[in-house]
This record gives sequence, C-alpha cells and structure tokens, in this order.
Amino acid sequence: MNIGDVKINGRVFLAPMAGVTDFAFRAVCRELGASLTYTEMISSRALVYQDKKTCRLLDTDGRDFPLAVQIFGSDAEIMAEAARKAVSLSNAALLDINMGCPTPKIVSNGDGCALMRDTKLSEKIIRAVVSAVSIPVTVKIRKGWDESHINAVEFSKTAEAAGAAAICVHGRTRTRMYSGRADWDIIGQAVSAVKIPVVANGDIKSAEDCVKILEHTGAAAAMIGRAALGNPWIFSEANAAISGISPPAPPSLEVRLDTAARQIGLSAGRKGEKLAMLEARRHLAWYLKGIRNAGCYKDRVSHLSSLDEMYTLIDEIKSNRED
Repeated sequence: MNIGDVKINGRVFLAPMAGVTDFAFRAVCRELGASLTYTEMISSRALVYQDKKTCRLLDTDGRDFPLAVQIFGSDAEIMAEAARKAVSLSNAALLDINMGCPTPKIVSNGDGCALMRDTKLSEKIIRAVVSAVSIPVTVKIRKGWDESHINAVEFSKTAEAAGAAAICVHGRTRTRMYSGRADWDIIGQAVSAVKIPVVANGDIKSAEDCVKILEHTGAAAAMIGRAALGNPWIFSEANAAISGISPPAPPSLEVRLDTAARQIGLSAGRKGEKLAMLEARRHLAWYLKGIRNAGCYKDRVSHLSSLDEMYTLIDEIKSNRED
C-alpha cells in the first residue's frame, strides 16, 4: 500500500505508545514484521522549545524506516513549526497528528481527542502541518468524543479535504478510553467515506483479530498497540494470517528472553544504562507474562538496576524452566 508517495510493504502497523515505542522496541517489532512504526507521542510545544528529553524521542537511524513521527498540540502555528523540526531531526517518512489521545492530561489542554470537538480548529491544524512539511501527513482519531458526539466519518472527510494522506480510526469514543468493545462498523463507514487509506485500530488482540478487522472494515491496514507488549511476534503471526499461510511456531522461552535482553541492551546503548533499566522493568515483565512461575520473579524484575543483573536473572529463569 501507499500513503502519499511512501510505499508501505505490509498491512500491519505498530501503534504509537507513550513510554513504549522507542527505537529499541520499534526495531524488534520491525524485525518481526511491523511494516510501519511510530514514535511515542511528542509534544509540539516541547519540541519547538527544544526540550532535550522531547528531542530524544526522535532517536532513530537509517534502519528505522519507514517511520512515522507523531506530534500533538492545538496551536496550528506551533504544530507546523514542530512538524518542521521533527522532520529535520529524524528520517521520518510520515508525520502523524494525534487527535485521538483520550488521557485527561492531554485533553484538558485541548489536545488529542479534544480536537474532535472543534472541527474548524482541527482542519486549520492539519492544513498548517501539511503546508509545513514535504512528507505525507496522517491523522489518528477516535470514534468521537462520546456516544452523543460520534463524528469519525465526518472528521475523516475533513481531514482528507485538509490534505491528510491517511487516517487511523480507533473504534472507541474518548469517554470509553480503552474499555468495552471497539466499534469496527464506524471504521468501515470511514473507509467508505474517503479515498485516502484508512487504518483500523482497536481490539486487535491476535493475528486472527487482525484478519477479522481488515475483512470487516475494508481498511488498508491494521494498527496493533497493547497486544504487542511483550509479544512482538504478533506481527509475524498477523502477516502470516493475512497471507493465508501457516503461522510461525510460537517463540520458546529462550527466544522470548533473548529478545527481551536484546531489546533492553539496544535501549541501554542509545539511552544509557540507568534510564534503560528503569524502563526495562515493565518491558521484561511484559515478556514474562504468561510464562509459568513468572510471579516468582516479579519483585526482582521491579528492582533491576543494571544489565548484569538482568542477564543474571534471565539465565536463572532459563535454567529453572520446566520442559
């Protein structure tokens, strides 16, 4: 598929997730079949003011392609300037505007999904960003603000008219957050309403779900988020399911742990060991989820402070496995 003039070799994307989709996690997911990955959500104001922590969210290299950089904000001029900076500081193939984040600290400032309540401002922002960069601009939205204000279809039309090259629709309203079932019908309605590619998001928990959402909605691609935490193999499984071929064998315990160690080691090489190990605690916990006796290691995982400690723990888990 193509998004603007960018060719995407596949139909399964890794969703942007705050505190998760850094370079290391993107690299692992990409190796295992994610055809497009996204940075963490980046504050437009912080990027314009050149906040060091924010700029580090753009950490990437030539292997990290195609990459979409996602920014958020509600000031059109600042969003345009942030888009320019994001492109200059990265090798982004796409620039994504977040208009779907439901978290209180984001919407309370008029950002994220709050923009779905102000179509005129949203259109102004999209047009400003499209004019500011030479790469395709995409938009991520939700079903609507609440069940009384469902406007994903009309919003998709507005985004297309403003110059968006693709749109991702999450099938829940802002007030539903991540609870209840995602409405795949509204995604299908958006697909029928616009000519640009629509990406389906919400309740994709398995490779089978990926096939189902594509068939149900007619979307060009599917975006996987929380289901990839500790399970990047979902991308290779989904690609196989879409192609109608036999799924790859489930990863062994050794493969799971070695993948976790490689991801965390890569992160340490980019961010430094101290920060990487703080973040590694939850990543390793996700990789251990579902493994027999994982609870026995929970406390030690939550106190990891060095790569050596992590490697020692991983070797111990391997040696204590039950065949």
